[in-house]
Amino acid sequence: MTRTLPQLLRDYLAERRIHRNRLVTKDGHCNIAYGSVKYSHFFISVLDFWTTLMEMRWRYVTFHCAASFIFSWFIFGLFWYWVAVANGDLPWQNPPANHSACVLNVADMTGAFLQSIETQMSIGYGYRLLTPYCPSAIIVFTVQCVFGTIIICFWCAVIMTKVARPKKRAKTITFSEMAVICSKRDRLCLQIRVANLRKSLLIGSQIYGKLLRTTVTPEGETIIMDQVGIDFMMDAGKDNLFFVCPLTLYHIIDESSPFFRMTVDTLQHQEFELVVFLDGTAETTSSSCQVRTSYIPREIMWGYQFLPIISRNREGKYRVDFSNFSRVVPVDTEPCAYYLPNDESQFHHSGTSTDDEGFQEEKSEHSGASNM
Repeated sequence: MTRTLPQLLRDYLAERRIHRNRLVTKDGHCNIAYGSVKYSHFFISVLDFWTTLMEMRWRYVTFHCAASFIFSWFIFGLFWYWVAVANGDLPWQNPPANHSACVLNVADMTGAFLQSIETQMSIGYGYRLLTPYCPSAIIVFTVQCVFGTIIICFWCAVIMTKVARPKKRAKTITFSEMAVICSKRDRLCLQIRVANLRKSLLIGSQIYGKLLRTTVTPEGETIIMDQVGIDFMMDAGKDNLFFVCPLTLYHIIDESSPFFRMTVDTLQHQEFELVVFLDGTAETTSSSCQVRTSYIPREIMWGYQFLPIISRNREGKYRVDFSNFSRVVPVDTEPCAYYLPNDESQFHHSGTSTDDEGFQEEKSEHSGASNM
């Protein structure tokens, strides 16, 4: 059914509100504001200027790089102009015929600025030429050569560090848009799927989660952002993942899990945020990186499981079908973790539950899967 414009506007505003209220966005950015900080944001940015440059957008880095060179050329151009004035080299000073100039052919500020560029960038002297008759000119020449070398080395380090940052490598790791809850080996599990979009591995990969929620202690203290550890694992264990293909990771909902008291009917009424972290070291650059995402109750589907995406073709090669990466299929699932297995009438059938109406999708003609 086609939605009307007011409905689309309400949905858009609702999504914006949810995006604004999340602590961690789906793409891993932290959404938090700092108030009553001792130092101003500008002071902190200047105090830790290297991190500021690393976090700055490329267009601003390019602007500051160009501005630093132009500003230094202009400042040293003033020094070259002062050297010429102090020695009486300028035409308006009427130097004698046998006058020995500090810098040949520097007649005005423009010539001094060009002399500054030639000195700092080491492009070689041509029309303008430094002479050995003025100690002040030699001092300015030496200082500018050293300063120019420092500026070039600094901006080369900034550019190389920004290019080699693991942040871009982290963008090649993707999580499933939704998490699912279903049975696995007679245990109720929360499952997510993660994929490495490059063939190079992440060495020593580890995945874990934090459940963020507001809790009230028995003493009456309210903890706004209480953090509870969530362990994820796969069949081979939870440490040092072999991240060569997409993995389906699961968290067992047992007595120690914060999801143990949640049911299919109460899950959507909970207020929490599940933040998932993946740490690893890039194989090609040996740089450590971290990928983050989060799930809120409306993004956890009870009674579904992910479709398999790994197969082998006729030649025996492994093939990953990313079209099924976020696709799920409904399965019979217990309505809660403390369900008694002998009572088969308590199974939750996701196709008839009203709690999953927001997640129902048109089923595929062949597999009956939902594409989230």
